[in-house]
Amino acid sequence: MQDPRIDKLAAVLIHHSCRLQPGQKVLIEAFDLPEPNLICRLVDEACRIGAIPIVNIKQNAVLRSLYRGATEDSMKLAGKFEAAVMNEMDAYIGVRGSANSSEFADVSGDRMDLYQQHWWQPVHIQIRVPKTRWVVLRYPTPSMAQAASQSCEQFEDFFFNVCTADYAKMAEDLKPLKAHMEAADRVRITAPGTDLTFSIKDIPVVPCAGESNIPDGECFTAPVKNSVNGTIQFNTPSRYQGTVFDGIRFEMKDGKIVNATCRNAPERLNQILDSDAGARYIGEWSFGTNNRILQPMLDTLFDEKIGGSFHFTPGNAYDEADNGNRSRVHWDLVLIQRADYGGGEISFDDEVIRRDGFFLPDDLQPLNEGLPT
Repeated sequence: MQDPRIDKLAAVLIHHSCRLQPGQKVLIEAFDLPEPNLICRLVDEACRIGAIPIVNIKQNAVLRSLYRGATEDSMKLAGKFEAAVMNEMDAYIGVRGSANSSEFADVSGDRMDLYQQHWWQPVHIQIRVPKTRWVVLRYPTPSMAQAASQSCEQFEDFFFNVCTADYAKMAEDLKPLKAHMEAADRVRITAPGTDLTFSIKDIPVVPCAGESNIPDGECFTAPVKNSVNGTIQFNTPSRYQGTVFDGIRFEMKDGKIVNATCRNAPERLNQILDSDAGARYIGEWSFGTNNRILQPMLDTLFDEKIGGSFHFTPGNAYDEADNGNRSRVHWDLVLIQRADYGGGEISFDDEVIRRDGFFLPDDLQPLNEGLPT
């Protein structure tokens, strides 16, 4: 029996996120899905409106073998092949499941860097992000339920509740926050182990309500590239390229990460930050505003939206909020500022905008709905 929640999610992806029109081409790329129902429904809906769906099914275990055996030539060829396909597309839907969220843990940093440089960056950073209407999402699997410390049934209910939110209301609620950010120059962030300052003056601000990420709920910009100074201590673990990093701490001077440490893998952390000249500069800063998501689960697409959080991103800036930084790295790192995670404040030009996860201005009160008190 077809789950009506899958029908609803497919409709959100086709019509709200991709705004797909008759005759347009959409690449539907699926990774490690336990069953094909969502992909079939996406194909059905795309065909129903007269669009042209193309499907690419991938398995992470196969990708692991490709990455472990990678050479510069093999990654360049794979990137060239997939870039040719992506260049044909008007839209992209990436559905990422995971039978084992640590599948790439034993791929060396050098091999992952070859993939990032010659496959990921030419296809996704240079084509998909700037040139297509794209959306990426996870798909519920036992591995994700385990990471969230939930039963499979409990996590599935959580997943569909979060992913099929009222994105029209979310978009309206984010408009005042966009205005506050656009009017701001100096930002100061404090939290346990964190005292950070930077400018966002004249950098565009982008509210996100289901257009490119599912689930969604954030409002992002970027710091002026050389303006970041101070320290930041992240309190949310992050999985990146198969490794889970815990307790990441940065010291920043004139925009650059001059010292980076973590509890478990400092050498690998610094190897990533040395990938290229832009990896030690910040390409994004964003408020997390989805109050249906309250706890981290080692999945960036969920964790970066946590209500009462923000994320701070070493690496590439998006064209929509461009501070000029370029890198093949884009790593969203999350700091939760609710009282149950140690609290903290964010100020714009010496006015406190958010304290302990709660926005203070009257016109931002709708963004507090659902936060635990």
